[in-house]
Amino acid sequence: MNTASITSAWVAGWTVSRGTPPAVVEPWGYRIHVGLPRHPFRHVLPHPDAASVGRLCAAITEPYAWLKVMATPEEVAPWITEGWTIPDDPGFMMTKKLDPAARPAPPDGYARTTETDEGVIRVRILAPDGTLAARGQIAPTGETAVADQIETDPAHRRRGLGANVMRTLEAAAAQAGAETGVLAATTDGMALYDSLDWYYRGPLTGIVRAA
Repeated sequence: MNTASITSAWVAGWTVSRGTPPAVVEPWGYRIHVGLPRHPFRHVLPHPDAASVGRLCAAITEPYAWLKVMATPEEVAPWITEGWTIPDDPGFMMTKKLDPAARPAPPDGYARTTETDEGVIRVRILAPDGTLAARGQIAPTGETAVADQIETDPAHRRRGLGANVMRTLEAAAAQAGAETGVLAATTDGMALYDSLDWYYRGPLTGIVRAA
């Protein structure tokens, strides 16, 4: 997959995962109406440059609007205008060939549930006391599926729960017909995804309009 196809797959799956309207195709990429108070819109640029980013920064005045650009923070910083900031944590686009058979049992004492609702597969791992220990979701959209919102409670980390959630999601998406997984990793998530053979495909930098 090239940058354009990875971005297209990520946008399609992300909108399904988050329950937003489908993205609107623009000359510079995609516009997503997220509709949250601190995240009203998201603008995704697969091939950003100084001109396209500068025009969007000048045109968008709504507080907390986001740009997501496939470039490093160092590349992006000179392009943005007053009123826009780059958060500290960069992002990383990753892909993986999905395996329908890779579904291990949860660790001893933990229980796992898998549910599908409106095209989104959700996995939850419950601790012995019934509280939520780890979770995640994946949205298949044809040949690709986007993994999203992978979280492990701090009290239950380093027990393989994140890996268990991911492998369960990967298998479920593959069984639903997806061949390739796509995700946007944080710095904290990179170690987990690297260990599960996800492949780094390029940078993803967020830019947010200040209030």
